[in-house]
Order: sequence, then C-alpha cells, then structure tokens
Amino acid sequence: MSPITVPSVGESITSAVISTWHVANGATVKTGDLLVTVDTDKVSTEITAEASGVVTITAQPGDEVKIGATIGSIGESAAAPAAAAAPAPAAPAGKKETKAAAAPAPVVEAKPAAVAPAPVAAPAPKIDLSVAPAKPAAAAPAVRDQSGRTTRQRMSPLRKKIATHLVNAQQTAAILTTFNEVDMTEVMNLRKLLQDGFVARHGVKLGFMSFFIKAVVEALKTVPAVNGRIDGDDVITNHFYDIGVAIGTERGLIVPVIRDADQKSFADLEKEIIAYANRGKEGKISMEDLQGGCFTISNGGVYGSLLSTPILNPPQSAILGMHTIQQRPVALNGKVEIRPMMYLALSYDHRQIDGKEAVTFLLRIKDCIEQPSRLLLGA
Repeated sequence: MSPITVPSVGESITSAVISTWHVANGATVKTGDLLVTVDTDKVSTEITAEASGVVTITAQPGDEVKIGATIGSIGESAAAPAAAAAPAPAAPAGKKETKAAAAPAPVVEAKPAAVAPAPVAAPAPKIDLSVAPAKPAAAAPAVRDQSGRTTRQRMSPLRKKIATHLVNAQQTAAILTTFNEVDMTEVMNLRKLLQDGFVARHGVKLGFMSFFIKAVVEALKTVPAVNGRIDGDDVITNHFYDIGVAIGTERGLIVPVIRDADQKSFADLEKEIIAYANRGKEGKISMEDLQGGCFTISNGGVYGSLLSTPILNPPQSAILGMHTIQQRPVALNGKVEIRPMMYLALSYDHRQIDGKEAVTFLLRIKDCIEQPSRLLLGA
C-alpha cells in the first residue's frame, strides 16, 4: 500500500486545498501518472503516482488538508494475480472458459469499469495543467434572493486562503506607506532610442520593469535595512538581491522571484520576466519560483491604478508599488511643463524600517529612474 500525501510546497505553507482529482476512485494507475492537483495561496501542485495499482481516494475536491496529510492510497491491483495465471492455458476447456481467462488483460488498460461509480469526471492522466482545472472545485452554486437584487455564493477555498494570507500580513506587521513621484521622461526617451537595437539583439523589448528592478537593487544597497526581515526577536539582513515581481494571472497575483538581480543585464531581466509571465498563464509556476525573495515590486499601473498602498509579502519587510504613467503639469526651473509622471508607493514594516530609511530608499529609486545613466554606470 502506497499512501498519497500532500507534499511540502514551500516555507510558511501549512495547508493546501484539493482542487481536482484526475483519476477516479478505484481506477488503476501506473507509476508517474497524474493523480491530483492541490492549490496553495498562489500555485497549483501536481501529485503523481509513486507506484502502480488501484487508487483509493479519501479526501474530496474542496477539502483543506495539512501538508503531509494522506489524501488517498494506491493498493496492489486485484488484476495482478489473474494476469499472472493467464499465461497457463493448461486445458482445452472450450471457448467460454478461454474468453474468461483472457478477460483480465484489457481490464488493466481500459478503465470504464472503475470509472462508473466515481464522483470525479474524466480521469485524463495527461492533462496539461493550466488555470482551468482548479475551477470545478471552486465553483459553488450562486443563489439569488427572492427579490433578485442580490446573489449569494460561497467563497472558494482558494479565495479563503488568499484572504487569510492578506489579513495575517496586516495583523502581524506595523505597515506604513510612504509616497513619492518620479518623472519618467528620461527612461522613456532612452527606451525609444535603444528599443529597435535592443529587440534586434536580444529578441525581447526593453520594458520599464527592468529599470525599476535595477533601481531597487541600488536602493537596497544604499539602505540595507530594507533588505531584511524580522524572525522572532531577531532581525535578519540579506546580502543578496532576489527580487519578486508581481504578475497577474487568471487565478490571482503571483510573485515569482528573479534570483541575483544585481548580476543580470537588462536583457536577462526582461527575458526572465516574460518567461515567468508565460508560465503563470499556463499554470506552470512552481513553489520554488516563489520562494526566497527579499523584496517585491508590484505594478498596478498596468491596470490603470493611479495610486495604491501595496500589502507586504511576508516574510519580507517592504514592497514597492508602481502605478500608471500620467501626463501632469509639474514645476521645473520656475516653469510649468507637462511631464509623464508616475506615483511610487513604498509599504514597509515600521518595526524594522524607520521613516528616514524608507524615504531615503524611495528617493534613491527616484534618482535612478530620473537619471537612468546612474544604473548603467553604477553611480
């Protein structure tokens, strides 16, 4: 008997929600077949068979289970002894007995007999997992009241976990947000000047995010207190620069981590961001992709957000919120000019980071973006 257990999927993750069983209760599987998908706050994890045999399901879609919990088992196939006896056609007993002896062979391959009593539909072991498989477990029927003015629908288990995660972040840190604005003129001019050559050489466009990642790295070097976290009574300071970049998907926001961002070129950063975005749309982001970041950048500007206060991504102590670029009048050298401006918001844990450090951090980002040559020269 081989138990089917929920694997560990990352630090601080203690439970998961069963999304979809891809096989039926009583179905026969082979080692490596896809069995079930479980959801955590942001990602789906596929569990495959570690042995061949008959599946027994003990936890249903929608159930919340602990990491390491047993949600089913794989037992020895009942067809195995019969299959072993089949090669011995000892007596010429007639056609009826011969057909009966040969019957067990196709049972192992075709699963209609096992599928019939199953509550789970379509055991397709080779499904290409995307956002879609999670939907059947979360789809609770919506009920309209008698007046037809409102509709009540039970919150999906995954949405409950996301809500809990966000509330815990608010309750366990002293979150404060400071704001500034940045003139995007120089970055936009530089992108326009270099874009054609950049695309021809690297095969990707030069976006804004790579500039901000580089600016964040410079700011973290200037203000090391922001590059850390609180662990009990201790403050842990990181000496690496793994930057999380929030990416929107159909299931919600995910934050894959770009490792050693300080050592990567603009082209490397752009390629990695695109790769993460594509994998996020396909539902192929792993927990390893989301672990270990020391700082997060969230760009609400892609949705048109003018200003917001981002929520920390625990256990990190700070997060930068980018916003939409808007043409606004600004005073420059005693004159009013129209410039492409972006509001920046830095939310941080005030237990660890003082206001002076937060403001200095944000000003360093502003300087790097308004004078992008600083990023190229390291000045």
